[in-house]
Amino acid sequence: MEQCACVERELDKVLHKFLTYGQHCEQSLEELLHYVGQLRAELASAALQGTPLSATLSLVMSQCCRKIKDTVQKLASDHKDIHSSVSRVGKAIDRNFDSEICGVVSDAVWDSREKQQQILQMAIVEHLYQQGMLSVAEELCQESTLNVDLDFKQPFLELNRILEALHEQDLGPALEWAVSHRQRLLELNSSLEFKLHRLHFIRLLAGGPEKQLEALSYARHFQPFARLHQREIQVMMGSLVYLRLGLEKSPYCHLLDSSHWAEICETFTRDACSLLGLSVESPLSVSFASGCVALPVLMNIKAVIEQRQCTGVWSHKDELPIEIELGMKCWYHSVFACPILRQQTSDSNPPIKLICGHVISRDALNKLINGGKLKCPYCPMEQNPADGKRIIF
Repeated sequence: MEQCACVERELDKVLHKFLTYGQHCEQSLEELLHYVGQLRAELASAALQGTPLSATLSLVMSQCCRKIKDTVQKLASDHKDIHSSVSRVGKAIDRNFDSEICGVVSDAVWDSREKQQQILQMAIVEHLYQQGMLSVAEELCQESTLNVDLDFKQPFLELNRILEALHEQDLGPALEWAVSHRQRLLELNSSLEFKLHRLHFIRLLAGGPEKQLEALSYARHFQPFARLHQREIQVMMGSLVYLRLGLEKSPYCHLLDSSHWAEICETFTRDACSLLGLSVESPLSVSFASGCVALPVLMNIKAVIEQRQCTGVWSHKDELPIEIELGMKCWYHSVFACPILRQQTSDSNPPIKLICGHVISRDALNKLINGGKLKCPYCPMEQNPADGKRIIF
C-alpha cells in the first residue's frame, strides 16, 4: 500500500495545482478585463469630445499592452508547470508499480488462453450480477458471446430485486422470501424472518397512536420466535406504553434508529447468499483483494529466484514458493500440514488417520511402511497400512 500512497501524494499535488491555477487564472483575467474596460471607456470619452490622443493615454495604452503580454506569459508558464507535475504522476506509477506482473504466473497454470479468457469473463459477469449491475452484465455477455444459463442468473436477479426493495424501505418482498424459505433459514439458525417482522412492527410504532391497534394485531407474528427472542419482544411490547407521548422522547428511542435498515440489508445478503450457495463477496473482488496483498511478495520472490538462477523451485502450478498471510477474512476452509513431511496435504496427498488416532499424510504413510507393516511415528503401535482412513476436513 506504500506504493499506492506515493502515487496518491503526487496526484494530490497535481489536483492542488489545478485548483490553484484555476483560481489564479480567473482572478488575473477578471482584473485584466476590468483594467481594459476602464481604458476603453477613457478612449471612448476622448473620441466623443473630439480631442486628439494625449501622451498620457498613449502611455497608458502601452502599459496595458505590456500588462496583457506579461499576464498571458505568466499563465502559460504556470500551465506548463502543471504539465510537468502530471508527467511526474506517470513516473511515480512506473517507479512504484511493475508493469510486467503477468510474468509472476506462468501460462502453464491455464489449460489454454481461451479457457483463461472464459474464466475471467465469467468472474466479471458474476461480479456484475452480484453488484446489481444487471444491464452491464447482459451487455458484456452479448459482446463476449458468453452463454450464461438462466438458472445461474436467477438467484442474483431475485437477490437484487429484494435488496432494491429493502433500500426503498419496502419489507414485502423480503418477508415473502423469508416465509417461503423458513425451514431452511431455521436450519442455518438465521434470525432474518424475526428481524423483518420486528422492523415492520417498529414502522407501525413510528406511525403513532393511530397505528397502535394495528401494531398489537401484528405482534402475533412474534409467537414462533418467543423462545429465542423473548427479551427483544418484551422491549417492543414495553414501548407501546410510550406511544402516545412519542417514542423519540422515550427510553425506547433506539428502536427508531435508521441503522436498522442497513443491518437488515446485511443480514438478508448474508443469509440469502448462504442459502443459495453464494459467497457474500464476489470471487472477483476477493481475488483482487488477495492479489493486491500477494503480488508484491510474489514479485520479490520471482526476482530472487531469477537472480540466483534457482530453476525448479517454483513450478507455478497449484503451489506457491512461500506461505502468504492474507488475513482471517480469506480463511474459507481448514488445512492440514503433515507433521512428518512438513507439507500441506492436498487431493493427491490427503491426510490419513491411523487406527491409533494419529494423523499423517499419505506420502508419509507410504514412506514409513517397512515389510508390509506400519509403525506409528508417535506411538509404538504397529498396524496394517490398509487400515488407515482418509480424513476430509
